[in-house]
Amino acid sequence: MELIELLSPEAVVPSLKANSKKHALQEIAHKGAPLCGLPERDIFDTLLQRERLGSTGVGNGVAIPHGKLQQIDRLYGVFVRLDKPIEFESLDDQPVDLIFALLAPEGAGADHLKALARVARVLRDQDVASKLRATKDAAALYSILTQPTTSPTTPA
Repeated sequence: MELIELLSPEAVVPSLKANSKKHALQEIAHKGAPLCGLPERDIFDTLLQRERLGSTGVGNGVAIPHGKLQQIDRLYGVFVRLDKPIEFESLDDQPVDLIFALLAPEGAGADHLKALARVARVLRDQDVASKLRATKDAAALYSILTQPTTSPTTPA
């Protein structure tokens, strides 16, 4: 699964000012609502409910909030680059500045897990994370995130 399947150019926020985890999740819900056709409140409540189970701050300044919603029929992603890192109760106790939220249909078991793994793999790449932190251009961020993964070439 490639991130281009989850993320649209409209779902990239290049420079968000948020002063808390809750504020960041509210802004993500605001951005995600028109993309998936749901009320902001439903998205926010779902993301907040998941955070209560344990932080989705995975370390190295990255968070991957996620949740399942009955009313959607496919996976949606929202990427946010914060102006300033915020406390996110991350596994490594470091503040977060890169957030990729994932919204999945209620029945998306394996697809949801594959998408989470893919997002984590991309954002854990130090080269990718550095590029994301170095730009405030939405189109450039989208391009960095949706680069196809390189697979070994097979001889002809």
